[in-house]
Amino acid sequence: MSAIRQQQVASLIKRTLSEIFIKEGRNIYNNAFVTITQVRLTPDLSVARIYLSVYNIQDKEDVITMISENEYGIRRLLGNRIRNKVRHIPELEFYLDDTLDEVYKMDKLLDGLDIQPEKEEDDSEE
Repeated sequence: MSAIRQQQVASLIKRTLSEIFIKEGRNIYNNAFVTITQVRLTPDLSVARIYLSVYNIQDKEDVITMISENEYGIRRLLGNRIRNKVRHIPELEFYLDDTLDEVYKMDKLLDGLDIQPEKEEDDSEE
């Protein structure tokens, strides 16, 4: 039962934080393009771990640091929007999700391989 509630609250937080980042993002992290890839909640719903993908900027850790430094204001905005749907606004922890960067690196490596197709040997010529 609690896993279902965790998923519901995580989805609500993800949707609401996305709206906040769209409207207030420029004030928080300048010109970076930030997307929320995943929100995970602890079983007691007290801590939300938010995983972010950052694009359009070289130093992605700086963007995560800027967002973490503004965690109080982000949490306040979140609380104002979802206060009627949850009893307690969870603490927010922000993490960099670099899985897409790793996928791009792997694709580039695989594209760079020069693999010759195997020639089929015909068994009927024997």
